[in-house]
Amino acid sequence: MGRGKIEIKRIENTSNRQVTYSKRRNGIIKKAKEITVLCDAHVSLIIIASNGKMHEYCSPSSKLIDILEMYHRKSSKRLWDAKHENLSNEVDRIKKENDSMQIKLRHLKGEDITSLNHKEVMAIEETLENGCASVRNRRASLIIIFINFFVQLMIYITRHQLEMAKQQEMAMEGNVMREMDFGYHQSARDYNPQMPFAFRVQPIQPNLQERM
Repeated sequence: MGRGKIEIKRIENTSNRQVTYSKRRNGIIKKAKEITVLCDAHVSLIIIASNGKMHEYCSPSSKLIDILEMYHRKSSKRLWDAKHENLSNEVDRIKKENDSMQIKLRHLKGEDITSLNHKEVMAIEETLENGCASVRNRRASLIIIFINFFVQLMIYITRHQLEMAKQQEMAMEGNVMREMDFGYHQSARDYNPQMPFAFRVQPIQPNLQERM
């Protein structure tokens, strides 16, 4: 029994639709690869899913831009309007500017300067001197900023140390005063108002001379 025909309409079930898309997408890409190899054809395939995700395939020996240019020549039709044409020209201009900047950067590094004439070398030298002057000025400003920061830091540390020393001195004075006060009260408690010792009374001896 053969497979029944599938009605071609939108699959309402999201999961089934995603599975069908994945399978048929892979099948189309497989067919594109096969026709490229079997028939020596130039194939470019772009598939964009409903969620915006894009899949593409292009013949190994070709590029998408080359295939588009071939299509333009064969069909005399343009796939983009003047706006996109201007955008393409702008991209080309930016690429050229980037290449020019890369060359100038190599020249500033001292690379590939053998082809330069005297005026071009003088211009590069002047640019380097101006750049060095700017770097020196920036370095001097950074040194001044560092010195000011260091001075402020030392002032802060000195003030902090003086404050700590003052607090320690006040704490020591407080300890001395407490010790003196404690010694005074201790002496007062140990003081005895009575005499520390008793006097011995000697007996009165009779005067023998008076009797005689």
